[in-house]
Amino acid sequence: MDELSKQFERPITLDTVPDDILDAIAKPGIDMVWLMGIWQRGEQVRANALKYKHEYQRVLPDLKSEDVIGSAYAIADYRVDDRLGGRAGLANLRERLRQRGVRLMLDFVPNHVGTDHEWAKYPEFVITGTATQKRERPDVFFKSKRFDSKEWVIAHGRDPYFPGWSDTVQLNAFSPQVRRAMVDTLLDIASQCDGVRCDMAMLVLNDIFANTWGNCNIGERPSLDYWEEIIPQVRAQHPAFMFIAEVYWNKEFDILQQGFDYAYDKTLYDRIVRGDIEQIRLHLLADIHYQKQLIRFIENHDEPRAFLAKKKK
Repeated sequence: MDELSKQFERPITLDTVPDDILDAIAKPGIDMVWLMGIWQRGEQVRANALKYKHEYQRVLPDLKSEDVIGSAYAIADYRVDDRLGGRAGLANLRERLRQRGVRLMLDFVPNHVGTDHEWAKYPEFVITGTATQKRERPDVFFKSKRFDSKEWVIAHGRDPYFPGWSDTVQLNAFSPQVRRAMVDTLLDIASQCDGVRCDMAMLVLNDIFANTWGNCNIGERPSLDYWEEIIPQVRAQHPAFMFIAEVYWNKEFDILQQGFDYAYDKTLYDRIVRGDIEQIRLHLLADIHYQKQLIRFIENHDEPRAFLAKKKK
């Protein structure tokens, strides 16, 4: 929106994107648009992001403090940002895309929320910790305020192979309250778009979640895996709604078995980067029905273009 506003020298929101821009998207045969960063972010997340302004300026030398709004994956509320045109603006854009045969995909983050999110105040939603855990793992646990203003220790959202994301709070994927809230959230999202890209979808699988957080009070392991419980409830009301998984660690097959339509093919990307022609060939000989559910990419907002990554190696 910012780039379009500069290009057209007037404020552009979701409902005022020029028709020419939408026509240009549809013309090559693109049939789905993924909008990243439309959900509401909070001031805590923005304040955290400002600490890293110097890093952003490596690629955006003219960046100013007012340009920093925080991570798109530290969500304060699944409400369309008013600065972008709000819910009505999104509905307008979706209809105009539909008229051109283009569907709309939005983000959903199952593993965590931003530190500003209302859920971050309630013990039934988050992973709580102890003073000892905070002392031993300050990159994972931090002090915050509960709903009753009392201080407590809770966890940042995290990938088990890295420190916590400092602008997030880890949700308890085993909590029945969390799962119910996620279904309700997805039902609302499904009324506004045609599909979701589920961020780091494998982190909430029962086995992975238990291995990551088993040393905390996470409650009883559910009988159903996360997506086996969530997806059917959404599809019951929105049968055509699409689920796409950002997934790593060779968990693509497991994720697809739990109801996803498509999964990232990170394995192919890694083999391209390594330049292993024989492994690429064998990869592309896999069952065709399975391959049709894989999303191939040579770059994205997390991964450098494969050719450039290969050159660095």
